[in-house]
Amino acid sequence: MRLYIKHIGLVFYVFLVTCSLLSNAQTLQDPTTKTGTTDSYTTAVQGSTATPPETTSAQSTQSNVTTRNDVTTQSDATTQGDVTTKSRVVTTESRSTTKQTEITTKKGDGEDDHGYDSEEEEYIAEYEGYDGWYNNLAHPDWGGAEMALTRRVPPAYVDGVYYPSGADRPNPFDISDATMKGETGSGSLLKRTAFMTFFGQQVVEEILDAQRAGCPPEYFNIKIPSGHRYRKYIPLDEMPFLRSRYDMNTGFNPSVPREQLNEITPWIDGGLVYGTTKAWADALRSFKDGKLASNEDRGEPQFPSENIIGLPMANPPPPAESDQHTLRDVTRFFKLGNPRGDENPYLLSFGILWFRWHNYWADRIKREDTTGKMNDEMIFNEARKWVIGTYQKLVWYEWLPAFLNMDEAEMEENAYDGYKPYIHPQVSHIFQSAAMRFGHTLVVPGVARRDKDCDFFRTTKDSSFTPEKYNPIGRIGTRTCNSFWNPQLPIRETGMESYLMGMASQHCEREDNIILEDLRGNVFGRLDFSRRDLMAINIQRGRDHGLPDYNTARRAYGLKARKTFEEINPYCNNTQEAAIPCSILTENLANVYNGDINKVDIWPGGLLETTKNGPGELFRTVILDQFRRIRDGDRFWFENDVGGPFTKEEQEIIWNITIHDVLILATDINEGDIQKDPFHFYEGEKCYDEAVEAFNLTISEHELDNCTDPYTFDYFKGSEVSFVLTFLAAGVWAIGCVVLLYVLSRNRRKMINESRKAQRRKSRKSAKETTRLYSTREWCGDGQSERPIAVRLGPGKSITVLNDRGNKTYRTIDLAIHQKITLLVCPDQRRKMMTIVIEKEYDLVMKFDTEEERNAFISDIESFLTDPAIGVGRERREVHQAEMLRMANTKVQRQKTLERFFRVAFAQAFKLDVDPDDITEFKSEIAKDVLTCELTKQEFAEALSMKSDSVFVDQMFDLVDKDNSGTVSFREFLDIIVIFARGNPDDKLELMFNMYDVDHSGMLTREEFKKMLKSMMEVVSADLEPSQLEQVVQTMFSSAGFESKNELSLEDFNQLMGEHKEELSNASLQIQGQEAAPVQQETKTHAPRGTVIHRGNAPSRAKKTIIRAYANKGQGEGSGNKGGGVKGGIQRRQTRSVQIETVQAAYPKTDSEKVFGQLKRFIENERLKIFWLVLYTLVLAAVFAERAYYYSIEREFAGLRRIAGYGVTVTRGAASAMMFTFSSLLVTMCRNLITRLRETFLHRFIPFDSALAMHKIIALYALFFSVMHTIGHGINFYHIASQPPNDLTCLFRDFFHRSHVLPKFHYWCWQTITGFTGVLLVLLACVMYVFATQYARRNVFNLFWLTHNMYVIFYILMVLHGSGRLVQPPFFWFFFLGPAILFTLDKLVSISRKKAEIAVFKAELLPSDVTALTFKRPTSFEYKSGQWVRVACKTLGSGEYHPFTLTSAPHEDHLSLHIRAVGPWTTNIRHTYDPNTVREHPYPKLYIDGPYGEGHQDWYQFEVAVLVGGGIGVTPFASILKDIVNKASSNTRFPCKKVYFIWVTRTQKHYEWLCDIIREVEEKDTTDLVSTHIFITQFYQKFDLRTTMLYICERHFQKIANRSLFTGLQSTTHFGRPDLPSFFNSLQDEHPDVSKIGVFSCGPPGMTNGVESACVEMNKFDGAAFIHHFENF
Repeated sequence: MRLYIKHIGLVFYVFLVTCSLLSNAQTLQDPTTKTGTTDSYTTAVQGSTATPPETTSAQSTQSNVTTRNDVTTQSDATTQGDVTTKSRVVTTESRSTTKQTEITTKKGDGEDDHGYDSEEEEYIAEYEGYDGWYNNLAHPDWGGAEMALTRRVPPAYVDGVYYPSGADRPNPFDISDATMKGETGSGSLLKRTAFMTFFGQQVVEEILDAQRAGCPPEYFNIKIPSGHRYRKYIPLDEMPFLRSRYDMNTGFNPSVPREQLNEITPWIDGGLVYGTTKAWADALRSFKDGKLASNEDRGEPQFPSENIIGLPMANPPPPAESDQHTLRDVTRFFKLGNPRGDENPYLLSFGILWFRWHNYWADRIKREDTTGKMNDEMIFNEARKWVIGTYQKLVWYEWLPAFLNMDEAEMEENAYDGYKPYIHPQVSHIFQSAAMRFGHTLVVPGVARRDKDCDFFRTTKDSSFTPEKYNPIGRIGTRTCNSFWNPQLPIRETGMESYLMGMASQHCEREDNIILEDLRGNVFGRLDFSRRDLMAINIQRGRDHGLPDYNTARRAYGLKARKTFEEINPYCNNTQEAAIPCSILTENLANVYNGDINKVDIWPGGLLETTKNGPGELFRTVILDQFRRIRDGDRFWFENDVGGPFTKEEQEIIWNITIHDVLILATDINEGDIQKDPFHFYEGEKCYDEAVEAFNLTISEHELDNCTDPYTFDYFKGSEVSFVLTFLAAGVWAIGCVVLLYVLSRNRRKMINESRKAQRRKSRKSAKETTRLYSTREWCGDGQSERPIAVRLGPGKSITVLNDRGNKTYRTIDLAIHQKITLLVCPDQRRKMMTIVIEKEYDLVMKFDTEEERNAFISDIESFLTDPAIGVGRERREVHQAEMLRMANTKVQRQKTLERFFRVAFAQAFKLDVDPDDITEFKSEIAKDVLTCELTKQEFAEALSMKSDSVFVDQMFDLVDKDNSGTVSFREFLDIIVIFARGNPDDKLELMFNMYDVDHSGMLTREEFKKMLKSMMEVVSADLEPSQLEQVVQTMFSSAGFESKNELSLEDFNQLMGEHKEELSNASLQIQGQEAAPVQQETKTHAPRGTVIHRGNAPSRAKKTIIRAYANKGQGEGSGNKGGGVKGGIQRRQTRSVQIETVQAAYPKTDSEKVFGQLKRFIENERLKIFWLVLYTLVLAAVFAERAYYYSIEREFAGLRRIAGYGVTVTRGAASAMMFTFSSLLVTMCRNLITRLRETFLHRFIPFDSALAMHKIIALYALFFSVMHTIGHGINFYHIASQPPNDLTCLFRDFFHRSHVLPKFHYWCWQTITGFTGVLLVLLACVMYVFATQYARRNVFNLFWLTHNMYVIFYILMVLHGSGRLVQPPFFWFFFLGPAILFTLDKLVSISRKKAEIAVFKAELLPSDVTALTFKRPTSFEYKSGQWVRVACKTLGSGEYHPFTLTSAPHEDHLSLHIRAVGPWTTNIRHTYDPNTVREHPYPKLYIDGPYGEGHQDWYQFEVAVLVGGGIGVTPFASILKDIVNKASSNTRFPCKKVYFIWVTRTQKHYEWLCDIIREVEEKDTTDLVSTHIFITQFYQKFDLRTTMLYICERHFQKIANRSLFTGLQSTTHFGRPDLPSFFNSLQDEHPDVSKIGVFSCGPPGMTNGVESACVEMNKFDGAAFIHHFENF
């Protein structure tokens, strides 16, 4: 894109040039326009458009004047520079070429070099840009900053794309030690000076900067060999090495391998002085007289201004400050164009020199501007042009010949022959990574400073910050290795002139292979590795850039490949030319590369070519090639005659300027203070003898202070305390939330307990002596919660345990069957506990509030037991609390014993194998417990699922308890079970007869027979009027011919029940899950041998027995009966066509079948919920996996992934999962939307009623990923806080910190918006989740509601958390935006809804946890039967609405709801309207919203409607049935002609309110519109014999009363589940003319699915279509 923009600019540029040419042509033809000035150095800036080389110098004066006026205004604006732009960052502004300049030079009366008249001639030049772009008009990007290096040798990446080369080459440390180590101090053979060496360093800084590491950082560390000196100081195995920055558009395939970047321009264009962006240049300017800003404000006008604005200059830690281990502020540096210009005092000296050189030219231009028309901008640009021109000349024609020792012939061969736009100037990889590094061998270990009198300065304490132990004071020169990044100290001490003169008076190191230790082992590094081996880095850098081997490079440059190591330097045996001994090649180099010359790296190979003339053949060729391309491809080269920046005369001025002139003109050095050629130092020149005397022309490292030792640094240092305290505080906060919840809950319970205590004290005072009530708490066993109870002593010989309100009995202890009670009293633990030990029963362990209450109870129970009317012995013992609890026989332990009791009894009765887990040997302790265990009447009743005071239980218990001991022993229980198991019908009838023959007279009176029927009625909680019961008895007696008998003998009883012997023969007890085997009168059958009983709930052996289905028999009978207890004498028509059969369920035979059955039923009932939960989980997993994959694979070498490993993979995946889950939570709370969608067909596919459950599940998912994210970031923050600051600047570009600042953990965690909001989110999440637990909702509901409504703050923090852009751009809004909009709109709907308070005037707590509410109907409230409303309770939160079906009818003046407690809100509503809670207060008011429709409201539109309700699912039909009653009684006409109501329920007793409605329908339905069938499924779990007797009585009762014995309704009662397919088939026969039958079902999914399947099956055939509408609860 950047290139396209530049091409567009080029087109625009050509357009302007064309216009200019046309304008110039017209001007030349019109002599009247020729006016102008001839002032020397008068300039004008003509906008930003460059004049092409083809443009002639004869320009229109009129045009020039106009342009000057325009640009004068513009130039004022250009003075506003942005100094905040980072180093070497190319801006769009700086890519355009700089201002075009006009230079009019006065020549006198004659013609100038161009042949134009002096009064008319003007030369128009163009100022060079800063960033190198548009130097080449055909290729604007050639030579631009931030462009890729060019390759002059083929790449050799291992994978051909980006992986570094040289994987099979030796360790760079080994190469460095073997080939570049040696004694220094030998001077240059060619008398080159240190001035020439360090001038060369700043030349490199002018054309090349590829030192900055890539971003994200890529480490290519160098392994430290064992025994290396680094291992003594630094406990690391590798020296850090960061790969170079590269063009992100490269490195993807072998066709486009990775190309590293040159961050500056390759042109010699003054970047060293002015920087490579206009913003940087503006930051250096004073904006006064065209000068660069000096440090005059601080009294140092000779130096550039200090970097007080914080320009991002290079700022590594000064390695000499080994004791401080700190970074220093970049403001200590001088502002220079070269960001690395403050590396050492020698480089800084040249930086100051060019600063002064610019200001020299600015002063000169200002001085020569006699017109005064040149403003600051004009002067600056003109001075810059002259600085660049002179610098180009000095580099190419003075320094380069000295560096390469070029003679005149070679210079002539490489003479400039004009601008060549086809030449690419970019620096090559081999030049950057190898050839130009030849200067390293010339670097000196230190530089001596001198004054004009040849006196050399000695170092003082002000020369550096080197610790005293390294002896830095009194040395002849400043040590190179100890001067890094503190250069201003010695320069301020003696002035930069002392360094320039000193460098010119000192020979550089000899041209050989030896590198001084200051570079080869002691060059600057990072804090964690303060000293590095630059030679190893050189080798590694070449490999990083994919450089091939040495021979490949030679071939690429047309040089002959070397076959032997000795051939590398043919002059090694030539004493005159030799600079390197042959042994270095044949021994050291050959050994380190294992004799393979084709693996030699370019850097060591090229270095070892060195001769005394300088670089060897390869490096010399590379360097000359590079500088030729830079010069020849530069349109702004000072020698360019065609469109160049200078005229011939100006070129001559530049040719006459030497480096010596620059030193004289720009510094305080005078003529004669320094030799004419500072690049060489010969005998006889200024200060030569003094230099010989002082340091023999070349300083040895032994004459200088030692380099400071390497050191390492732990970047985590300083973060330890904040890291530990932060996470410790988070943990304490979470624990504190839990503790706070516990304290608040405890205080609330304490308040409640105090209130209850007060109530109990009040109750005790008012209670009668015979019914004293004691409130306490019962300990139920380990792991069981305590429960509040009330103990009542009496009346009679009993102790009753009730609930704390005294309205529910938990247990009754019959003292009549006990001789002694043991009281265990606890003497420790505040003396609040005691235990009542009852033989053959479980213990009662009580915990009182105070010791006084316990003592009062002990006193009273002892008095109670010793009362003569009670007469029970007592024993009192003191036992420590721990021992008491260990000895206690709890209900749980008793239950286990009873389970074994029943299992063994059944095994004996049915001759089954005994479960080894129950009893292994009858002599064992377990067998003893079983055989000696005795059942109390209450336990016996519980085994039958009946009340202990039931007549049936009394009779059966008395029958079984043969010894009248008050308990049933194992043998007694086994005897009765055997009769059930293997007895014939006569045996069973005799058992029933004896049960109710109370006086054992052998005769059963009518009253006793009635008592038998009543006891059976108790089983099903059915009520029967005395007259109806008398009718049943009379009918049964009459049918047997006993009309006149008042007593029945056993034979009479057998005769009375004779017609039902078939049923009785089948009524045998059986183990759960096995069908009853038919028992014949003469043949006994047994259960199969080998069956082992493994049943979890053993008492269910007595409860859950199975009877074969008798319901099919006799259905439809009684249709001819009239009257019998029916008001109005309505006759119910039961046609033969309509038949409803029952389907019996087979019980599982094994534990696995039982578990499978439970699982199957669960899946059937919850399949939609399971589907959506699994789908959501899969989507959530995909969201997590996408980010995890992205950071593991796609960004494997990027960002945090490089420093935190797979930790960032987990945290980023968890972050995305958090975004998804927390956003999803909002959708689950869009109550209005969910309500509306529930009305649509979508309710069949989406369980909208489970939104709250889904909300909780998603919240748990969110919590899981939040914990994962938090812990992961704790680890990540540790990694971040332990990274180098430069790496962090790269990784977190949006988080700026100064280069001397080491961001610690507390910065990232507490001073970034991401970290700080993350902390707040963690704290807030702790509060919200802790107070959202069931414990909190139950105990401190108001706090739950308050904390949960902090979600607004939570989401705001989440948005802010992501906006910090710490790791990645924020995309939380991708997940959040949609749900947030939905939720907001939903909230607005809720807010806009009118909330009218409605008074509740009746509330009932019905069985099955059903709460019936009746409340006032609003005046304007209109609805249809079957519709529903949304209800909110004022005390539970006026904004929390829940949907419920109305059970009232449209014609009624009130509204009613029947709400079953199945969730937190419905449970709370039941508690809210509990009479014990409300007491004397009015009922809390309600808010209602609705009504809303559903499919059930359309029942009347079908001619035939079938209503199928299951359990609480009958509530929609309550309203419909009431509506039917109203329509029937008012003769309202409507399409529906027949309604079949099918009610499937476990027991109708739980829904007596519906029975009342059905009864009302039967009374008012005079047209036989409704046919009702009730299916009761509970009886399958009762005793078969008793159930059979009930069935027999039901048949007799139905015959005579035309109503059910169980429900009292005329509706037919069935045992089992309806066979719907057969029923629907019979409907088609009954109603052949009906084309559509509406089927409406409501209940559990299993039931509605069965209805749907039946409808689908019927719709496969011709006949009426069954249209199914259903709702699930």
